[in-house]
Amino acid sequence: MIRDELLRRRATAEAEAAELDRDLRALFAASRDSNADDEHDPEGATVGYERAQLTALLAAARQRVAEVDDALRRVDAGTYGVCERCGRPIGAERLEIRPFARHCIACA
Repeated sequence: MIRDELLRRRATAEAEAAELDRDLRALFAASRDSNADDEHDPEGATVGYERAQLTALLAAARQRVAEVDDALRRVDAGTYGVCERCGRPIGAERLEIRPFARHCIACA
């Protein structure tokens, strides 16, 4: 059951990352096709902000995929739900909210 939930979360994060990547590539392409100078263009700050925001969101989505992959490896190894710091079980409530948690509340 936990594997299914992790795979569902991974698929969602991958889809989000793919969409953000497409959006970012489209923004770069639009900027390339324009002769606007971001520094002197009144819209330049907006474009720069949008680029930075998309880049940060894409990095976060890719990080979620990596966290889920790591949790799946722990499931396979039989160490899922065990705190990597103290070795005690991670609470069910924590795992329900954050199924890729690596540490119990006390160690987090």
